[in-house]
Amino acid sequence: MLMQDRVVLVTGAGRGIGRAIALAAAREGAKVVVNDIGVALSGEAEAENPADAVVAEIVGMGGQAMANRDSVAEHEGAEAMVAATLARFGRIDAVVNNAAILRDAIFHRLTPADWDAVIRVNLNGAFYVSRAAAPHMREAGGGAFVHIISNSGLAGNFGQAAYAASKAGLAALSKSIAIDGERFGIRSNCIAPSAWTRMTSSIPDTPENRARIAQRKQVTPDKNAPLAVYLASPAADGVTGQIFATKMNEIFLMSQSRPLRGIHRDGGWTPQTVAEHAIPAMRASFYPLERNEHIFPWEPV
Repeated sequence: MLMQDRVVLVTGAGRGIGRAIALAAAREGAKVVVNDIGVALSGEAEAENPADAVVAEIVGMGGQAMANRDSVAEHEGAEAMVAATLARFGRIDAVVNNAAILRDAIFHRLTPADWDAVIRVNLNGAFYVSRAAAPHMREAGGGAFVHIISNSGLAGNFGQAAYAASKAGLAALSKSIAIDGERFGIRSNCIAPSAWTRMTSSIPDTPENRARIAQRKQVTPDKNAPLAVYLASPAADGVTGQIFATKMNEIFLMSQSRPLRGIHRDGGWTPQTVAEHAIPAMRASFYPLERNEHIFPWEPV
């Protein structure tokens, strides 16, 4: 059991991928803190508390878990959930930053309020929770962060400027945590998952999207859990600073930014020589204006 007696905090764990990760971690012996405030896809509060249902499932299988309803969107909420974890279980070994919301809109219609709401939960929230947990991991001699990002942040998607920016920022945050935490035994990795969940159910049901929706519906949230649990476990020692993606039974190691081509000109450049020399020389290596569905066009395997 890879997570025997380890303590893992999973945010947004009441439904979908977060719930699948929480249950899978419990099956591997982890003590799980199920954080979920119970909100709609766009972040508005709901009456139900899905975290309690997940805790009941874990306890029913003989595991240990507690529910938490602090908000990741506030620094005080992040500090409170980590404090509650320590009060109940005495330690925190791993954090899975999964909580996220959507406020999709084509860019020229995206409001500042919707932008702020998405960044506050998806990016600031991951920072707040990671920052609250990191000192305790350092004192304990190590720990692991797993950040659930999105291919929208890696490849791009229509009408998802705020969501894509938050997830791209989270990938960069993960790399920084990995670099800064290496000497303390703290690891940090990302997963860009694929599944049919509340998040992906927001894809507009248009003729252009129907094939993509049919693909997504084949992939259940639990397909993403094994990699997340592995990365959160001591078995992943030495695996840090990486970006992975999943699709059904496939796992991908994603590229990170590196130079593709370089052009040198004695005496430097002018706008005219950039136009005449640099851009024509590099144009063959330009990335096409593709979206996520163009990068992963095949049927789930």
